Amino acid sequence: MRKESPLAGETIDVIGGGFGGLTTACYLADAGADVTVLERQDRLGGAANVLETDGFRFDTGPSWYLMPDVFERFFDHFGHDPEDFYTLHQLDPQYRVFYRDSDPVPGAGTPSDDDIDPPCDWVTITSDLGRTRRTFAAYEAGGGEAFDAYLAEAEHTYDVGMEHFVYEDRSRFRDLIDLDVVRLGPGLKMLGSMQDHVASHVENPKLQQLLQYTLVFLGGAPHNTPALYNLMAHVDFNLGVYYPEGGMYSVVEGLADLGEELGVTYRTNAEVTDLQSTTTGFALQTSEGRRRADRVVSNAPQAHVERELLSPGNRDHALDHWDDQTYAPSALLLYLGVEGDVGPLAHHSLVFPDDWDPHFEAIFEDPAWPDDPAYYLAVPSLTDDGVAPDGHHAVVALLPIAPGLDDTPERRQEYRDLVLDDLADNVGVDIRDRIVYESSMCVSDFAERLNYPQGTALGLAHTLFQTGPMRPSHRAKSVDGLYYVGGFTSPGIGVPMAFISGQHAADAVLEDARGKRDLLSRLGIAR
Repeated sequence: MRKESPLAGETIDVIGGGFGGLTTACYLADAGADVTVLERQDRLGGAANVLETDGFRFDTGPSWYLMPDVFERFFDHFGHDPEDFYTLHQLDPQYRVFYRDSDPVPGAGTPSDDDIDPPCDWVTITSDLGRTRRTFAAYEAGGGEAFDAYLAEAEHTYDVGMEHFVYEDRSRFRDLIDLDVVRLGPGLKMLGSMQDHVASHVENPKLQQLLQYTLVFLGGAPHNTPALYNLMAHVDFNLGVYYPEGGMYSVVEGLADLGEELGVTYRTNAEVTDLQSTTTGFALQTSEGRRRADRVVSNAPQAHVERELLSPGNRDHALDHWDDQTYAPSALLLYLGVEGDVGPLAHHSLVFPDDWDPHFEAIFEDPAWPDDPAYYLAVPSLTDDGVAPDGHHAVVALLPIAPGLDDTPERRQEYRDLVLDDLADNVGVDIRDRIVYESSMCVSDFAERLNYPQGTALGLAHTLFQTGPMRPSHRAKSVDGLYYVGGFTSPGIGVPMAFISGQHAADAVLEDARGKRDLLSRLGIAR
């Protein structure tokens, strides 16, 4: 089959070994291309990397394994299951939410977990929908019925949206002129904000937060994310939360193993410093020397490629174009090795203030370090004793912040102390004197290590005007044979979306290659 492929005999270089680059490489190699992944860091993974030290193992990037159907679909394309490459555990509880500065609500959390006694209101979300329904009912009259209605709508949106708007690449406006889109589009909540949509179902601010917190995975806020993303409730409550043994980096390792099986070559410490179109393809200057390729797929952001790698005549945009985009949040990440227990924290825990609007405003409207932040904690050692020494836990704290902020050592220390003090005072978990290892990552690291514009941690935010065909295309407009993949293109941000983006980018390459071969055949020219 490979000999008959339009890509047989073609060399394709993939710039960047993140999830988008690794999945694209697998598809292209399977289609017969000679594929090399060029990664500037000393190991694959891009933002999804790993920190191993003193017996601790931390995922430095994504830590939630959501939408297992996307991973299954990807590996099935190659005749595999995910568990051929890594072991999955379904989390129960899936996560715990702490509402600081707020007294517990009877029936919401405490009666179900008498051994958990934080000094604030809190809820535990499990795979038991009946329990979640009772939680909603405890906060608001009719909350259980509202939860059922919202979840049913979210499931419909997910089924239709994934099949017709996500798995099918509709990254061009002409792709929306389709009978399926015309027929199905009006039944989806395409317009309006998530804030208005959620508020039409529940009034209680805590329930609204439960239905909206997943927007952080998309790099958006309730007021600027389209209501279409109500589908994330189906992802959250129906599909479940999983954990790959060893952490999310195990997925990176699994993709690398699959790629090797398909014939992909990986070169780490191979930074691309120049990219030029030639009459026979592309010339790439790397830290290892000069290379030639027929086509190039960039998992590096288009902003970086246009600013730093391409000559002016090959750019799709003026350089200041990238300053005007809405980027997803950056983050202050703390990697903490902790001696002793972590009290009521779950594998995934979220800590919310009563009013999180000022925090979102500090990210998207008036960029500043937040005064009263929401934050997230991952403790994978509660599930996997292989990621921390005996008697210790690996704890990752994540504070979302605006991209582009200064993150001086003094500022990092200030907010490190703020998070740990708040965790002790309002959640009842004091780890301040039990930290045996500590490291951090922030805006400047995302900008310098990953070339992410303004130091975003995720990509382009999912605002209404940066969704679907209004996100950057997989194809470069000014240079034939150059493609883009990852969280700065469609379908968007998140690990599952990066997997699907890899399929879309590879499909674009295949479509163009078939078109070229058909043209040469009609002209009677053998390639």
